[in-house]
Amino acid sequence: MDQIALAISQFATFSVLLAVIIGCLWGTIAGALPGIGTVTALIVALPFSFSLDTETSIALFLGIYVTSVYGGSVSAILINTPGTPQSAATVLDGYPMAKAGKADLAIGWATFASLFGGLFSLAVLIVAAPTLASVSVAFGPAAIFAIIVFALTCIAWVSRGSTLKGLLGGMIGLWLTTVGPDDLTGMTRFSFDIPALRGGLSLIPVLIGLFALSEVLHRAAFYFPAKTQDVTNIGFRMPEWPEIRMRFPQLVRSSVIGTFIGILPGTGATAATFVSYSDLRRTSPRKENFGKGEPDGLIASEASNNAVTGGALIPTLALGIPGDGGTVVLLGVLTIQGLTPGFDLINNNPHILTGAFLVILVANFIMFAMGALGARVFERVLRMPEPVLMSMIVLFSMIGAFTVRGNLVDILVCAIAGILGLVLRFANYPVAPIVIGMALGATLERKLRQGMISAQGDFIAFISDPIALAILGMTALIVLTPLIRRARAAKATE
Repeated sequence: MDQIALAISQFATFSVLLAVIIGCLWGTIAGALPGIGTVTALIVALPFSFSLDTETSIALFLGIYVTSVYGGSVSAILINTPGTPQSAATVLDGYPMAKAGKADLAIGWATFASLFGGLFSLAVLIVAAPTLASVSVAFGPAAIFAIIVFALTCIAWVSRGSTLKGLLGGMIGLWLTTVGPDDLTGMTRFSFDIPALRGGLSLIPVLIGLFALSEVLHRAAFYFPAKTQDVTNIGFRMPEWPEIRMRFPQLVRSSVIGTFIGILPGTGATAATFVSYSDLRRTSPRKENFGKGEPDGLIASEASNNAVTGGALIPTLALGIPGDGGTVVLLGVLTIQGLTPGFDLINNNPHILTGAFLVILVANFIMFAMGALGARVFERVLRMPEPVLMSMIVLFSMIGAFTVRGNLVDILVCAIAGILGLVLRFANYPVAPIVIGMALGATLERKLRQGMISAQGDFIAFISDPIALAILGMTALIVLTPLIRRARAAKATE
């Protein structure tokens, strides 16, 4: 109770409340505008984190993170274009409902399902994060090394395109962390006699380039005028209570799927959305109406993708392992504010964690209020000229890349990463594994070295830790399962 009182005293201020509202407003608008998405929305706000105190900065970025996924449903319903990849499945039933003259009801269902999924995952986060962080004290170097290997394997396993491409992306990210001075020996590695690389590469400029700048370049390459609107009755209409009660099992089912897929590092809301939609399309009593404007389809998409936010924060706050691209930026914000996720955060700054829970709770209800009151406003925002919007993203991205270290080299790194990200998009390579690999690489190398030193160079003794063995066993299972299935399928066709 003392921690709750302390958290309320520090977070219940005008500046924090204003930051949450601004964050929620920007997050919803950024989500609604096609092509921006959660990561870019967070990156645009990154320069402000250097001038804000800890509580206000956390409030701003959690507000953006919580609401940006929901914002994508607005454009998916109104203009048949998902604002974020996480809302791709929302189009399947949201737009047919809007064309049938029920745009207000479609937005009502999407908003309510988003609120339900967000609150469900928050409840799981409140229980799981402190518990996992407390248990993590028992994790030695071998166990943490195994967890990171497991996380990178999950990233590769769920990557679009192929597992090999995802694994290659993660390995590239790991390699990028080795550029610059070696923390143990002080020697410079992989600088290629280029003075600018002797200080190493910062995560944030690479992140900004791969996500934000590559998105701008990609949209510039395929620019087309905005679609004309062909829906009517735009607004907000709350679903009736009997309808909600009838679909309550689908709300819970989708929220469970979203929360637990969010916990797996590197999966993200897009995977959760389609897993949930496929599941309800198979199990819903109204499955024959899917694709024709069925509310269960909206529930499957919106409850699951918003439940991912709380799920992805569990490994982020408890272990310092990002659950998706958005939580990589949140880790950067915590680092800027001098906070270390994991046991240190729980033990030394428990009021910060409690305050974060309160901010997420408030942000979910602000999201609901904005959906209820701002549907017509967001519809007008969707008419903003895309070149103007993209120019603003480039400006804030460069400011964010420079502000991290005050080094002009980071602007060049950001630009090169943007071009590389565009090439990877054309080659159908996922960029998220690179960023997450880079975020985890330093810790992976440090724990490997610590463990090998304590084991006197014996790798078998290093991984003989029971926790490490169990986690590496799960990793091996993830790697071998698709290979066994593929071998069986090939044998069956012979």
